Amino acid sequence: MKSLLLFLGIFTLTSCAELQQVANQFPELGQTQSLDIAGGLKEALNNGITKQVTKLTVTDGFFKNEMVKILLPEELQKVDKTLRSIGMSKLADDGLKVINRAAEDAVKEATPIFVDAIKNMSFTDAKNILMGNESAATTYLQNTTSTALYSKFNPVIKNSFAKVGADKIWSQIITKYNSVPLVKKVNPDLTDYTTNKAMEGVFKMIAVEEKNIRTNLTSRTSDLLKKIFALQDKK
Repeated sequence: MKSLLLFLGIFTLTSCAELQQVANQFPELGQTQSLDIAGGLKEALNNGITKQVTKLTVTDGFFKNEMVKILLPEELQKVDKTLRSIGMSKLADDGLKVINRAAEDAVKEATPIFVDAIKNMSFTDAKNILMGNESAATTYLQNTTSTALYSKFNPVIKNSFAKVGADKIWSQIITKYNSVPLVKKVNPDLTDYTTNKAMEGVFKMIAVEEKNIRTNLTSRTSDLLKKIFALQDKK
């Protein structure tokens, strides 16, 4: 099945020649209908992204979602295990929870970045997505937004660590662990780690929504969307 995201290019096209290319490629639609579907599909994609991002920003959006829950980096898994073995399971649990809380806080910054990426998608981008695999749109967003997302997420996560007490909790965790005899001392960069994991979680959820838009008949909420998706189903 060809990608919904071909039509993302339509909403950013200002050239009549480019729009005519779309109409020529899909004569079943006609140029007028190609124009009509642009706004509807843009709204559908934006709503989809907003829905998935919103799921991650609520309390436990990361922590209780097994698809995206941020686990400890390998370096800190031994820290977790050691703390639990000496009766400090609550501290270990708190350390994991506050990492996920910081990610939930940071993801609130994501939606405008994705909206900009959609607006700036070129006709060539759209054609490449059309011919790509079932996660082509997600991959496009990863390639075009990762730098901006990291720049937005990193300082938010750093501030969130302070706000939710993560810095104090992890300072206590690392101090306790490093005081255990014979262990190799650790000093991880949790801000960088959590930033990257938060981004990874966002793209996982967008991939879920992309698959839903491509395959779920109930996502076709208007006669026009039903017609265009039916056209794609045949390709």
